[in-house]
Amino acid sequence: MKFTDTHAHIYSNKYDSDRDDVIRHAQELRVDKIYMPNIDLESIDAMLEAELKYPDVCIPMMGLHPCDVKKDFEKALYVMEDWIDKREFAGIGETGLDLYWDKTFFEQQKEALRIQSQWAKQKRWPIILHCRESMDETIAIMQEEKSEDLRGIFHCFSGNLEQAKQIIELGFLLGIGGVATFKNGGLDKVIPELGLDHLVLETDGPYLAPVPHRGKRNSPEYIPLIAQRIAELADVPLEVVSEVTQNNSQRIFHHFER
Repeated sequence: MKFTDTHAHIYSNKYDSDRDDVIRHAQELRVDKIYMPNIDLESIDAMLEAELKYPDVCIPMMGLHPCDVKKDFEKALYVMEDWIDKREFAGIGETGLDLYWDKTFFEQQKEALRIQSQWAKQKRWPIILHCRESMDETIAIMQEEKSEDLRGIFHCFSGNLEQAKQIIELGFLLGIGGVATFKNGGLDKVIPELGLDHLVLETDGPYLAPVPHRGKRNSPEYIPLIAQRIAELADVPLEVVSEVTQNNSQRIFHHFER
């Protein structure tokens, strides 16, 4: 069995004291790849340092997180566009919409998402979507931007079955993380109806740790816990979750395989 963490901020300073140990232990647990979503200009150097140190494990992406979209967001996007013209990344993101923390720059968030969607289409790279308290709004923009060249992952999916079906119809995958283990997370009503063909595993480390670590720092080491919960919900062996989600991950990131 092997697993992939399709979304973890392993470059975060939350891992500065033990990053080597975390990655080594994750590998011992057969988590062989960690895809790293960028969030802002300040996170680029740390992310690329992690890639340089762990080139076969830590895979970078490039994008502007909606919570980091401010009035002058175009300046950040200009620098990021220069990066994606200079080298390959596994995907565009983490981008998307966020109505949980601050609605002040919501119009700018939508514009930044549309711009990054254009990048994804031009490069034919997957786009990684943050959609906290904004699932319907994010789906609506992806429906507007719909194209054969636009695909990706709705990261940290916690929506309902109808939203899941809309996302799948767009050709996107659902990123399933620690929420699947939460008592009132809601995914116990969704995953049994969907099966595994449209799911990938993620932690969003250091955030949203699964039970029994909820409230503590999340880590790629916990991917097997999430996979086990999905196996229970889908009523299949853990080996099947490993095989299908690995295939899904390889398919979505096929242009950047290492």
